[in-house]
Amino acid sequence: MLLLAGTAAAGLLLLLLLLLPALVARASPYLWADAVAFARTAWVALRCERRLARRPPAALLDVFQAHARRRPHRPLLLFRDELYTYADVERRSARAARALARHPGLRRGQAVAVLLPNEPAYVWTWLALAKLGCAMACLNANARGRGLRHALAAAQATVLLASPALRAAVEEVLPALRQDGVRVFYLGAESPTPGVEALGPSIEAASAEPLPAHHRADVTPDAKAVYIFTSGTTGLPKAAVITEKKMLLMANMARLCGLRAEDVLYTALPLYHSAALLIGLGGCLEVGATCVLRAKFSASQFWDDCRRYNVTAIQYVGELMRYLCNAPKRPGERDHGVRLAVGNGMRAEVWKEFLQRFGPITIREFYGATEGNAGFINYTGKIGAVGRANVFLKKFASFELIRYDVERDEPVRDERGFCIRVRPGEAGLLVIKITKTTPFHGYAGDPEKTEKKVLRNVLVKGDAFFNSGDLLMMDHEKFLYFQDRVGDTFRWKGENVATTEVEATLASVNFIQEINVYGVSVPGCEGKCGMAAICLKPGTSFQGESLYAHAKAGLPSYATPRFVRLQEALEITGTFKQCKSNLVKEGFNPNVIKDPLFFLDESKQAYVPLSPDVYADILATRLKL
Repeated sequence: MLLLAGTAAAGLLLLLLLLLPALVARASPYLWADAVAFARTAWVALRCERRLARRPPAALLDVFQAHARRRPHRPLLLFRDELYTYADVERRSARAARALARHPGLRRGQAVAVLLPNEPAYVWTWLALAKLGCAMACLNANARGRGLRHALAAAQATVLLASPALRAAVEEVLPALRQDGVRVFYLGAESPTPGVEALGPSIEAASAEPLPAHHRADVTPDAKAVYIFTSGTTGLPKAAVITEKKMLLMANMARLCGLRAEDVLYTALPLYHSAALLIGLGGCLEVGATCVLRAKFSASQFWDDCRRYNVTAIQYVGELMRYLCNAPKRPGERDHGVRLAVGNGMRAEVWKEFLQRFGPITIREFYGATEGNAGFINYTGKIGAVGRANVFLKKFASFELIRYDVERDEPVRDERGFCIRVRPGEAGLLVIKITKTTPFHGYAGDPEKTEKKVLRNVLVKGDAFFNSGDLLMMDHEKFLYFQDRVGDTFRWKGENVATTEVEATLASVNFIQEINVYGVSVPGCEGKCGMAAICLKPGTSFQGESLYAHAKAGLPSYATPRFVRLQEALEITGTFKQCKSNLVKEGFNPNVIKDPLFFLDESKQAYVPLSPDVYADILATRLKL
């Protein structure tokens, strides 16, 4: 009898054990995915800590060199018809480092600015500077004039390495750079500019032997490795500090997203941004994969490139995916080997269409600011989400979504002076606690701008959080969704646009009295499109051709306003701040707005009146912006 009872109990226990996974999955359907994500993240973090704890620390450069020793013939870089193995890049970066080291004025530990398009030289220049213990300041290849000089000053760079293809940008500021004590070199065989040396010949003649270790003797996990320039509400580029430790962790983002050693990753994103340089290319250096680099994105050639180079993983921003979905359908669109897409900013409707049209590709959407102290990865594939409030992962980085007053451009605080957490389904400002494990390194040479990104006394007196400047929403299943940016910055064509920088550039137009720049939503487009409300000087008239020429000469194309609204007076607050919220809400609808409206017509090289018919064409996506 006891034996029978014991057998029955054992059977019941076995049945419970068999049913347990199903019961747990029903009660918490994402528990297993959460646990796996936590384990992977913990393993990567521990691995990075152990590498950096060595003497000397094993940074991303050392990881790359280890791959070059173990698999020297593995392709690292494919560009057009060119192929460079890990050993090739190791040798070229050694030659470049030796050639640079011979020039007076280049000191160990200083920042060196690079102004280069997407090309192989970007890769070995980065590694060469790392071998010399120098931080690389990644200048936006679209930077011109005042913005270019400001970026150099922000990074305190006294050496500029530029591409001959960007000769016009260099020559525009060359006299001023010489006054500032900045030495300029071209990374090419010949120099098109008198008085500027071309380093190509000396690099080719240099030895490819490994450099002595003393060049990196001062490198620590907290040493500055790279400066990435990001536009903020101050209007001019800010040099976000990327340390050796942060660079290694960002490179491991690709690993966490699923990138493997046997993968071939395709990126057409600019290398002066952290996504392409640190997550895309850096991810390949970390896992030992191959990177296919394209000079500029082309929707018509994207899938042909993927087939040509046997691509298995692609890197994206939301706008890129929308371009692919808007491209005319062609036969064999699912005939490719792409299994993984890594990126950020993809809207849910584009996500769905992309999967339906191009096949069951694993999408790994992530969220993170270049200067931020933590981020999220959507490891479940939930369409539209940027991540998940995993109870395990929150041990790594404590974050909050707090109530934000968009009109007053500040967090809402309770009677005690503390911020208020939002409820599920409510948009809130993302803030991430600044701790020893999630530090905020701020911006080079600008403690004031660094302090502005720190929010204090958030939940308790004395705490400090990184202010992301982004509004996110968390649903009842704890998935996180990006909603919008706050302040004077909006995103267009994959780039952050600082409204104050655009205003400063256009304010010098002779007929403009006041100008207020903001972003407006356009159906079918990612981000927000630039629009300017203008008050004319007395006795002047709006000149569309003149404004077009001035904007094109002084601004990158993504920052040039597409719409203009003329107003008799611009609305300001009691503290003389320009009001944008009503303008943003009203958009550019000529059927509603009584003020004169204009749009940028590339074919006429002018701002021309925006009629209801043109407005209808924009809404129907017949007219492309």
